[in-house]
Amino acid sequence: MSWDTDWFANRARITPDRVAVVNGETNENWTYEQLNTRAENLASALKERGINKRDRVALLSPNHVCYFDLLFACAKLGAIFVPLNWRLASHELAFILEDCQPKLLIFDEKLEELITPPFQRVAIKLNGSEYSKWLLEKGVNQPANVESYEPLAIIYTGGTTGKPKGAVLTHRAIFSNIINTITSWNLKAEDTTLTYLPMFHTGGLNALSLPLLHMGGKVVIADQFDPEEAIRMLNDHQCSIVLFVPTMYHMLIETEGFQFSLFPTMHTFLSGGAPCSYKIYEAFASKRLQFKEGYGLTEAGPNNFYIDPDKVKDKQGSVGKPMLYNKVRIINEVGKDVAPGEVGEIILSGHHVFDHYWNRPDATAEAIRDGWLYTGDLGKRDEDGYHYIVGRKKDMIITGGENVYPLEIEHIIAEHEHVAEVAVVGVSDEKWGEVVAAFIVPKKGHTLLVNEIEKHCRRYLGGYKIPRRIHLVPELPKTPVGKIDKKEIIKSSC
Repeated sequence: MSWDTDWFANRARITPDRVAVVNGETNENWTYEQLNTRAENLASALKERGINKRDRVALLSPNHVCYFDLLFACAKLGAIFVPLNWRLASHELAFILEDCQPKLLIFDEKLEELITPPFQRVAIKLNGSEYSKWLLEKGVNQPANVESYEPLAIIYTGGTTGKPKGAVLTHRAIFSNIINTITSWNLKAEDTTLTYLPMFHTGGLNALSLPLLHMGGKVVIADQFDPEEAIRMLNDHQCSIVLFVPTMYHMLIETEGFQFSLFPTMHTFLSGGAPCSYKIYEAFASKRLQFKEGYGLTEAGPNNFYIDPDKVKDKQGSVGKPMLYNKVRIINEVGKDVAPGEVGEIILSGHHVFDHYWNRPDATAEAIRDGWLYTGDLGKRDEDGYHYIVGRKKDMIITGGENVYPLEIEHIIAEHEHVAEVAVVGVSDEKWGEVVAAFIVPKKGHTLLVNEIEKHCRRYLGGYKIPRRIHLVPELPKTPVGKIDKKEIIKSSC
């Protein structure tokens, strides 16, 4: 077995009595030794059940300690862990299960109705006696010969641009993200994070949870985000660093708890998943709390950049510079690096990049070329080497021959005092090719008029960027990980 494929056993040997994971709602906790013992027992039980190297073991569950049980058990066996998005419809899950063909599916009993008949025969209830027995019974562990280039997990992409694709992450990719994050972000064993992001997603599993467990830190897991409850947990569990998505931060800064809490143990609030409005930056700056954005994707890490919190004020909106052990380029349509200030596609390189898409050699060849991952995201860098995310390549609007980047308009509209959320998309138009359309959720208790938004935009934007269509809506559709679903907005507006 390669030395880096079962690193958690080494961590448990070094700090056996430190608390590794806490259930934020019940306060139940597990030390490193207890967590590793659970994984060892589970690996032995899975082996006896016929789970071998490269067999897929799927999990359908809200955030729970079982994510770590199964991930580390699979690491010991050489099996492949497949966390499933439980917020999908049954037919959507069936597509993923058909694609990865798990030999075993472990599920939370509340989600049983999502499992279609072909996969019920390999399904085991997480809340049942059999799984509990597996965790407790000491078996005979014969370490598998697992190498770092072999797959450890398949994490399915959100599917906002088509059918979900299974990104295969090797032991090396996950380990490299861990080391890169710890080293570049200066994580410490004393750090504690609160994981609300769904752990079937790379943000919940890989962004902070695994790096902190590698360091000997503490991971508090919670489910069903509530902003007031999140503030309580951040304070009660003495958290020091956290990652939320912008939707969560919009909810957080509107609460009474945020206005009155000092967050004495927090040193960094991180945002990811989508660019943040400047309104959120200002809310944290007014309380002298360190807030910054990151950038990543399932296929790469997800962590790729670092920015010193002291630089955030001068470089507002920047995700920073590439981390210590990865490379970033911004290229034009013919593959040449663009000059500072110019917009181009972000491409990434490093050991943290995924290996391939499961059963999709066509998509793999399109995404990875000459050792570089083509992200489909647009960005720019300034003269000092700080990078800024402009938006998705596919989201760019071409209206009357002019390129319009929705994020710029969203930032302007979001600064209006009565706007809660906004999404800007391109809508087909016979005359202009596309026109800019804004979908806006007003703040509760406030009346918002279309001409107010038009007037606000004219103050800050060129004429061709001003939305020609403005829709005031009660809410915006979201993907299962909390991102605004622009594909669904475009579909519903047609």
